[in-house]
Amino acid sequence: MQATTSAYLARPGRPAVVSRTLAELTGPTRGVVELPVRLMWSSERAFDLADPDDLLWMYENVLRETTRVDDLRALINGRTLRQVWRRLNLPRGVRLAWESRHRGLRTA
Repeated sequence: MQATTSAYLARPGRPAVVSRTLAELTGPTRGVVELPVRLMWSSERAFDLADPDDLLWMYENVLRETTRVDDLRALINGRTLRQVWRRLNLPRGVRLAWESRHRGLRTA
């Protein structure tokens, strides 16, 4: 795995996966994105990034469920992540893992 995993857990038994840099997160900033089943088990896996609620829901699911840094690179945009960071509803372990690796998120 080419990701930074941490001692923080996304959920019991699953370490949070964190990118090494925010610059490597070059995911889409507009359009409709459909998440793979491994990240979203619901039949409603499409998210319109123009809808602020859809964007937050998609980011929360990806950050919580991923086990691959490639998912982060493909689906999350670093600039957008900084903009929405404080509004994301994330498990404590995910938030702590990201903020300890990317200290700028603490003040985003």
